[in-house]
Amino acid sequence: MSGRAVLLDVERLHVHFRLHEGWGLGRRGVLRAVDGVTFAIAEGETLGLVGESGCGKSTLGRAVLRLVEVSAGKVRFAGADITKMSERRLRPLRRYMQPIFQDPFGSLNPRRTVRDIVGEAMLVHKLARSEEAMEARVAELLERVGLPADALRRYPHEFSGGQRQRIAIARALALSPRLIVADEPLAALDVSVQTQIVNLLRALQREMGLAYLFIGHDLRMIEYLSDRVAVMYLGRFVELAGKRALFDRPLHPYTRALLAAVPVPDPERDRRRIVLGGDVPNPLDPPPGCAFHPRCPEALPACRKERPELREVAPGHFAACLRVAAEGEGGPAGPA
Repeated sequence: MSGRAVLLDVERLHVHFRLHEGWGLGRRGVLRAVDGVTFAIAEGETLGLVGESGCGKSTLGRAVLRLVEVSAGKVRFAGADITKMSERRLRPLRRYMQPIFQDPFGSLNPRRTVRDIVGEAMLVHKLARSEEAMEARVAELLERVGLPADALRRYPHEFSGGQRQRIAIARALALSPRLIVADEPLAALDVSVQTQIVNLLRALQREMGLAYLFIGHDLRMIEYLSDRVAVMYLGRFVELAGKRALFDRPLHPYTRALLAAVPVPDPERDRRRIVLGGDVPNPLDPPPGCAFHPRCPEALPACRKERPELREVAPGHFAACLRVAAEGEGGPAGPA
């Protein structure tokens, strides 16, 4: 993390949901949405988080913000353990940890003006001495995210999807946060607008020293924005590395399969596809051993019994794979 101070430190985090009959799953059980995840984010750093839908990415982001309760493990923010902190004690810290949600319309109250949506938190946290001061600050934030001055009195339905996401970003900035958890903030936007939003996030990071946990599916955007990247599968990290190491030489078979599926804008360039067997296992009944082994084209007999831990196999490069642990970094290279 380049010697920067650690802002967020997550240690063996678990988030489990006890399900009952009648929830549409036809059985009782425990859903291990996040199953023992450890990572850290430094001041001003972006950690990209990728994985298939349902792997636990969004739940992890919400657990970091204490929007869902943690079953086990620890979340430390700026040195303070917030895992079981009471709401009264947590409230002053919440201003420094802000979310940006995926749906830029559903996350905005349609009955309130942009002024009230962005400014409400300032009044709650007593960061504005008056309504006039709050309104001036909102106008400043709207200008910073690229919205016109007349946006102040308008309602969410009067804006495009990209503009609504700019409103959500302005709301996240209102309390001068240090960490932003961006939960797939590009997924509902057109491709051209996605680029604008990513460039805005990068500019804000440079200006304000923000740290991001950036959750997404688009590996090219993750590569562009992130300093390090974590790959998640069925509630666990299977690989964590600096972005150049991960994209140039992915070690875990699942990571290589994800990267091999990324379209290449060059008809003359051939990319070998990696075909995974079967479907994603039922998270209520994960397979023994390595959860990825039923789909893995490189599985060893031991993978059916032994659950691999995330281990550092090269400086700053972690992988949870028995074959990688046995072969070291000299395993097969990633897709060209």
